[in-house]
Amino acid sequence: MTEVVLELPDSVFSILQKDPAELGREIRIVAAVKWYELGQISQGRAAEIAGLSRAEFILALGRYRVSPFQYGAEEVREELRDAD
Repeated sequence: MTEVVLELPDSVFSILQKDPAELGREIRIVAAVKWYELGQISQGRAAEIAGLSRAEFILALGRYRVSPFQYGAEEVREELRDAD
């Protein structure tokens, strides 16, 4: 695994009331959630990036109000039509 160093102002830790390790974990989750929401990565890859199981990642999606489904309504209708 590659390590990425991120410099943040000291005030961010007190504002968010998180220590550096906790904030680092949260940043990984938030990034994975956003990339998943944008359709850039799969749910499985996002869970891996976040350092979570797939079930834990789905719960994280709920906390950030992101749908676990990447299909829109029309895409679902098309899939159902094709299934017949």
